[in-house]
Amino acid sequence: MDVPVLEARNISKRFGGVKAVNDVSLRVMPGEIVSLIGPNGAGKTTTFNLVSGVLPPSAGQILFEGRDTAGLKSSDFAALGIGRTFQNLALFRNGTVVENLLVGRHIHFHYSILESLLFWGRPRREEIAARERVEQIIEFLEIEELRDKPVSQLAYGQQKRVELGRALACEPKLLLLDEIVAGMNREEKEDIARFTLDIRDEFGIAVLMIEHDMQVVMDLSDRVYVLDFGVLIAEGTPQEIAADPKVLKAYLGEEDSHA
Repeated sequence: MDVPVLEARNISKRFGGVKAVNDVSLRVMPGEIVSLIGPNGAGKTTTFNLVSGVLPPSAGQILFEGRDTAGLKSSDFAALGIGRTFQNLALFRNGTVVENLLVGRHIHFHYSILESLLFWGRPRREEIAARERVEQIIEFLEIEELRDKPVSQLAYGQQKRVELGRALACEPKLLLLDEIVAGMNREEKEDIARFTLDIRDEFGIAVLMIEHDMQVVMDLSDRVYVLDFGVLIAEGTPQEIAADPKVLKAYLGEEDSHA
């Protein structure tokens, strides 16, 4: 039986007296696209921050490929093989597309400062490999004509592609997408949806995504988890989730029985 790429077991997070995430369990299997959905304030981003090491859980256990991640720093999660995009763009705006993607390669550089000054042997090999990988990502994301442009000069949808590319540059086994299509027009959403499927099918990378666009969720997801007020209220296929009364209530509220 396959080991989950990611498994969260009964995780909770308290902020003072507020329990933002309460006893949530979820898993992502190899080759899956899994969505985490819920109304605003449901605890989705907090859950993402827990499983990516940005925040430590107050309770529960997070495993990556069966390894307990307790005590690891957020940078260690990237080294394990977790790549992430952010709801608010986190790019170096004055850097070019190539320079931003190279930032994603930093975990694959293993040479010392002294070696870098000589730029021979290992530093040279790793730099060549990094640039080759970046060019492959640029071609995959169809942004060849943007490669040398500063990110600040790009349209919003183009910047989203760059952030996706930077997450891919670390060669993740699991990709966390935080509202990747937010603010995009229909054509841009269709492009990102296509890239997400190709990331799974061509690269074998599992995907966990937070998404408000339910059409994207229904089209891409193998399974869906639903949070409401920090509690997991449903899990299933997109079709099962769409018909779940608890999910409909969370999104639409109680129907007036006297209406």
